[in-house]
Amino acid sequence: MRAPSGQATDYVTDWPQYPKVVSVTRDLSCLPSPVTDPPDTFRFSHPVTVRFRDIDIGGHAHHAEALIYFEEARWAYWTQVVGQGTLEELDYVLAECRVRWHARVLWPQVVTVGVRVARVGRKHFEMEYEVRSDQGEKLSSGTTVQVMYDYEAGASKRLSVELRSVLESYDGPFE
Repeated sequence: MRAPSGQATDYVTDWPQYPKVVSVTRDLSCLPSPVTDPPDTFRFSHPVTVRFRDIDIGGHAHHAEALIYFEEARWAYWTQVVGQGTLEELDYVLAECRVRWHARVLWPQVVTVGVRVARVGRKHFEMEYEVRSDQGEKLSSGTTVQVMYDYEAGASKRLSVELRSVLESYDGPFE
């Protein structure tokens, strides 16, 4: 619809009118349960500063930032617990991730990311994460699966006995 010359147009009313959703009921019982352990069960934690660039139009950290916070904590764990701190030593790839958001991540603050190895397989290991505010509120939680990878061969590889020993001595025993 065009308005006659010189008249204001209300563009919103020009749009097709869609039915408004009054309420939505969702059954979330099919979703996996979040990490519910208190933060002190994470032997390793890493502080992450919420940056202004993390904030989206909603006034909180963009949903993808949770994965960045997990990554920063995972790298800190890998360098401090496993003792491998260079890209040349990095011999895993991220194969899977899951995130659950519990509350808004606001700026400015420093969040604490708890991280631990929860399971170890023949070629992979699983990590759990919990992001808490500076007041202790759980903001997000999740898991990732890392697969050991030989970059020269371009294929997965077995988890070494040495790495399994380090992970079990720090976060084990595993099932």
